[in-house]
Amino acid sequence: MQTHSALSRRATLRRYARGALLPLALLAAWQLAATRDASHQYAFVPLQQIASACLELARSGELFIDLGASLRRTSIGLVCGGLMGIVLGAGMALYAPLQRLFQPLFQGLRHVPLLGLIPLLSLWVGSGDFAKTFVIALAAFFPMTTSAFDALSRIDRRFFELAQSYELTRGAWLRDLLLPAMLPDLFAGLLQAVPIAWITATSSELFFNAGAGVGNLMQNAQAGARVDVLLVCVAGVTVLAVAMGVLCEGVAKRVLRWRDQA
Repeated sequence: MQTHSALSRRATLRRYARGALLPLALLAAWQLAATRDASHQYAFVPLQQIASACLELARSGELFIDLGASLRRTSIGLVCGGLMGIVLGAGMALYAPLQRLFQPLFQGLRHVPLLGLIPLLSLWVGSGDFAKTFVIALAAFFPMTTSAFDALSRIDRRFFELAQSYELTRGAWLRDLLLPAMLPDLFAGLLQAVPIAWITATSSELFFNAGAGVGNLMQNAQAGARVDVLLVCVAGVTVLAVAMGVLCEGVAKRVLRWRDQA
């Protein structure tokens, strides 16, 4: 008789197998299109040529250097922008004067296209690592601010009155009231911020074409008409972004286990 864990593993494998059907079908269609004629082969580079380009970049070390630089900038931008967003969002939710002061400006700036600010930022802070990381931090700042603000705004004010009646310390307020209310929304905001940060990271590297980064590698590949290298870059960014998202989901499930036990 099969154990529950064995059945669970088989169900997981079936789910992954079903999820792999569409990507495999798309890869097969891509390879088929690459074999039609020369024009199709240029647009739809054969998979073996993409694999060869990946090996070429890996052996030279260029792929790891550029992906590592993009990963570092994206991680720093996510952390810095996320923390600033949590502080501002929580502050606006808890203190009405702060909300009246910052919310009109925040609502106006969040609708400004970030990539449209790049020419202005290049005049202010140049085109180095700081400029690229700053744009990524802005991309993470807005969803994290909104998540923190929405989470705390939904708390019933009677809970605050109850906490005051028990004369809870600031640490107890944070541990027993604010964090449990904020964490689900914060993780939801983080899962939104991760793909936005990666899109902004690659775009900023394309605009600020200085230093290591996937965007710089993509621009050089475009200049050399290396479609295979472009696709390797796209695949590399996709893998890193998906891996970061999966990591965040895993941390969220572990941290929020208390909701299933409540």
